[in-house]
Parts: sequence; C-alpha cells; structure tokens
Amino acid sequence: MRASGGGAAGRALGSRGSQPRARGWLSGRDHARPGGQSPETCPGARVLFSMTDLDDNICERYVKMITNIVILSLIICISLAFWIMSMTASTYYGNLRPISPWRWLFSVVVPVLIVSNGIKKKSLDHSGALGGLVVGFILTIANYSFFTSLLMFFLSSSKLTKWKGETKKRLDSEYKEGGQRNWVQVFCNGAVPTELALLFMIENGPGEIPIDFSKQYTASWMCLSLLAALACSAGDTWASEVGPVLSKSPPRLITTWKKVPVGTNGGVTMVGLASSLLGGTFVGLAYFLTQLIFVNDLDLSAPQWPIIAFGGIAGLLGSIVDSYLGATMQFSGLDETTGMVVNSPTNEAKHISGKPILDNNAVNLFSSVLIALLLPTVAWGFWPRE
Repeated sequence: MRASGGGAAGRALGSRGSQPRARGWLSGRDHARPGGQSPETCPGARVLFSMTDLDDNICERYVKMITNIVILSLIICISLAFWIMSMTASTYYGNLRPISPWRWLFSVVVPVLIVSNGIKKKSLDHSGALGGLVVGFILTIANYSFFTSLLMFFLSSSKLTKWKGETKKRLDSEYKEGGQRNWVQVFCNGAVPTELALLFMIENGPGEIPIDFSKQYTASWMCLSLLAALACSAGDTWASEVGPVLSKSPPRLITTWKKVPVGTNGGVTMVGLASSLLGGTFVGLAYFLTQLIFVNDLDLSAPQWPIIAFGGIAGLLGSIVDSYLGATMQFSGLDETTGMVVNSPTNEAKHISGKPILDNNAVNLFSSVLIALLLPTVAWGFWPRE
C-alpha cells in the first residue's frame, strides 16, 4: 500500500514536471533539477528578487534617516540645555557672560561630525573618538581660533599618516594600517590644549580675542601657549611622516650628528625639519585667518600677523625638542633579523641610541608641555605693540 501510494504520488508529480514550482523560485534549489528554472532564467523570479532588494535598500535608508534625525534632535536638546545652564549661571553670579545657543550648537555638532568622519576613515578608533569629542568640544566652545588650529592639525596629520603607507610599512616596525589614533595618543596631543582652553575660559570667558600683551597679558599668553602646543604636535607629525619618505640622505642623530637608520628616535633630516616648520606654520595660519573673521576690534589691537610665524617656530622647535628627548630617553635598536628599527630592547636588537625610559606618546606629551610653557614668554619680548 505504501509503495503503491508513493508510486502514484511520483507519477502525479512527474506529470507536472514541466511546470515551474514556486518553491524553486525562492530557494534556488530547482535550477539543477530536470524541468526546474533558476531565478536567472525566470522573469518572475528576477522581478521578485529585485523588489526584495529594493525594499531592503529603502528600509536601510529609512533607518539611517530616522537615526540621523534622532541624533540631531538629541544634540539640539543638549545644546539648549547647556545654554540654559549658562544663562542661569550668568544670572545668578552676575559677572559671567552667557554663551549663545548657536555657539553651544556649533561646539557640539561640528566635533561630532568630524569624529564620525574620523571613525569612518579609520583615523580614530572608538576610544580615540571619545577623547576627540571631549577635546574638540572644549576647544570649540572656548575659542573658534582654537578649534580651527586643532582641525588643521588633525586633518593634515591624518592625511600625512596615510600618505605613502606602503613605503612606511617597509620602514617602520610599528606601522599601523590607516594610522588609527587611540585615546592615549589623543590625550598626549590634546591634554595640554584642553587644559589651557579651560583656563582661558576661567580667565576671559568663551570668545575670540586679539593677541595683545599690553591689554590682555594673561589671556594672550594662554592663547599663544595653546597654539604652541598644537603647532608642536603638528610639526612633529609632519616631520616624522614626510622626512623618512622624501629625504634622499639618511637621518642623523640629533645628539651626535652620526648617521642612523631610518626610523631611529631622535634622527633628523633637513626635509623633516623643513616639514615641521611648514606644519606649525599651517596651524598658525589657521589661527590667524580665524582671528580675521571673528575678532571685531583688530584695528585697535596689536598686529596679528606674527601668529603665523609663531606657529612655524613652535612647530620647528617642537620637532627639535621631541627629537632630543627621543634620542636620549627612548630606546632605538636595529633588529638584525628584520633589518628594521625597534623601540624596545630584545635579544635580536642592536642598540643604537637612548634608554627605555619614555615611549613615543610620553615624548610627545613632554615636548608639548615644554613648548607651551617656554615660547609664549619668549614671544612676549618680541611681540609688536600697538
């Protein structure tokens, strides 16, 4: 009975073998069976699959749109909350200037957009993005000139880090694909500017001011100190990213002036030093142009053009200080198995220079602190008066 039933069923199915089955269109399993048609050969299946893909794309775009709307709404609410808090504080204390809602909004939205783009292009990892948000928000709310200087440093450094990546991979044993920065690197490059921005707001309140030592010594000193820290970081990055690639001659150790392998901490080239000067100048130029746009009483203040030269000098001196610290307090050794310079002592590494006291991030932090403390005081003696 069961055998005959199976045969009858088989004959019944066989009589319909020339007809395509709906299950085959969806599963794609009948294209190898006699009489079955694949989705590629069946017009109805192609329409069904294309409609499904179209629905998925529409749904995905809709979700993204709703997500963006929700995020934007939250940012606006946060900005308004900050504005209400500043208005309340100014009313209660009486001597505080309230911050406009547009400044709050700009200070929240723009860093979020920049950090999101940094994550997308793999310039920042998630911890670095969080640190970048904090640094970007504080510098932007304090002074737009601080923000543009930070932006110039971040964008130029990110571009140069990815530039000639294949060449750098052959030269640097610790090369990281895409040059992603984590929170430690963001802290070492952004901690000093962030602290100075907070001190500037305590001293002067948020807003843009002309650099004029005769009228606002403390606030002007803090502005130049912050610019020096950012220009120092930019100069060091430009030197380390451009010098090893474009220099035709081997680097020389800054302490002894002996030739050393490419990648040695403390090794300098003329191309690298020129790049550090150019990197600091670009940061100073960004600060200067922002001053021209947002400061109203420039005609009553001291000339602002020295800001550009100050940035260039800070970039150059910052690179030199960084190289000296790297040559003395950072280990460099030549790994004889790979032929590359390493930053930690190993059995295979032949010592070149330095002691394993600091790592690269600590060297960057100390360089930034020294330049930020020394250069503004020197600039005060040479800054033109009104």
